[in-house]
Amino acid sequence: MNDMSTSTVTEDGRTIGGVMMEMRNITLRFGGVVAIKDISFDIREGEIRAIIGPNGAGKSSMLNVISGFYHPQEGEVWYHGARRKAMKPYQVARQGIARTFQNIALFDGMSVLDNIMTGRINHMSSSFLDQAIWWGKAQREEVEHRRKAEEIIDFLEIQAIRKTPVGRLPYGLKKRVELARALVAEPKLLLLDEPMAGMNVEEKEDMSRFILDVNDEFGTTIALIEHDMGVVMDLSDRVVVMDYGKKIGDGSPDEVRQNQEVIDAYLGVAHD
Repeated sequence: MNDMSTSTVTEDGRTIGGVMMEMRNITLRFGGVVAIKDISFDIREGEIRAIIGPNGAGKSSMLNVISGFYHPQEGEVWYHGARRKAMKPYQVARQGIARTFQNIALFDGMSVLDNIMTGRINHMSSSFLDQAIWWGKAQREEVEHRRKAEEIIDFLEIQAIRKTPVGRLPYGLKKRVELARALVAEPKLLLLDEPMAGMNVEEKEDMSRFILDVNDEFGTTIALIEHDMGVVMDLSDRVVVMDYGKKIGDGSPDEVRQNQEVIDAYLGVAHD
């Protein structure tokens, strides 16, 4: 891998730091099917890192490795300079990694606010009894968690639906609520699995703006899977390209756009 221990400044003035996470020679199998084959890449602090490729390329499997849902048979995950042991998803979340899902995973019968509050679970330390009687430490925690949830609600401009049951919301707003639940966990690394799938043009523009704002205002490192190449090229600092479980490209959007193997496998035509 290239030495990326030093910080760089992007054209728009954002600072990208050293390596936050490294995937080293990751291989993931399901029985006789190889979902990921010997892939290595890194994610740098402060960047927006895209993972792209055709359907079935192994992108979501890679995100599941990062978030602890899958454990590779070969290879290592390094996080903040230390080799990460096999962890369960809740342990990964406690390391400051949050995610959204390709298929929305919200509680339809609960309000927007209550759904977002579930993202604070790793920040809660009061006992079940304290929470049940809502006294002392539990009361103070509840006030702080609600304050943080309200900040994210304001940030994502969903004040008007804060008390609405999620099941009543249109698809685009559900996606925004899921983003809110991930953000309220205050992640260092945010994983977004197709955050704009199924959205219309206006909804994509809104989500793109929020992703850029999260990166800029909170300094959150973001790794995302996205099929809309216009979105990928506009948002990303670097792009890793997968095809049939293998890595076929890795670099800046311009470098990936001109990579002939990527063009043949995924893009179809060169983008001037």
